[in-house]
Formats: sequence, C-alpha cells, structure tokens
Amino acid sequence: MKLEVLYIEGCPNHRPAVEQVLSVMDEMGIAETVYETPVTIDQARTLGFPGSPTIRVNDEDIEKDTHCDVSGFSYSCRTYAEQGKLSGVPSRELIRRAIYEAL
Repeated sequence: MKLEVLYIEGCPNHRPAVEQVLSVMDEMGIAETVYETPVTIDQARTLGFPGSPTIRVNDEDIEKDTHCDVSGFSYSCRTYAEQGKLSGVPSRELIRRAIYEAL
C-alpha cells in the first residue's frame, strides 16, 4: 500500500495531517511508510492539485468526490468538508475509510 501526503512548503496543516495518518495506521496495526511529498506551483498545476495537505492512498485522493484535473488547481491550504464542518486536516474516519478500502 502506498500512503502519501502531498503538501506545499509552509502549510500549517502538513505536520498535523501526517501525525493523523500515522496515528490511524498505528490504530489499524499497519506498518507502512508514509511518503511526504513537497509540491511546487508547477507540479500543482500539472497534477490538478486540490491543495495542501492532500492525502493519497495508492495514488487515490482520500476524499473520493474530489476531482483533480489540470484545468483547476490550488497552491494553498486545503479544507476537508465532513458532516457540514470544514477542517484543514481530514478526520480519522476519512483516513481510516480510505486505508480500509485499499486493503
């Protein structure tokens, strides 16, 4: 399984997102490497980057309804919407569900 946190330099949610992923993995008994990948503005444009941090499991965004394409991208902090609330760090449940589906 490939776990990746893509981020832009200076994003205040990068480290908390990595810690959230590691905590969920520990809870699930998963010992995989979490790759932390910095993204430049040119890479963001090419990837259709939805913002920082973006967490991917097996190259799939954990937020399933996020459609990334090169016509739109963000080189800023990302927000995750869950149950009517916005957060800069995805919930444990969102991360857990993405990992579980990848297993």
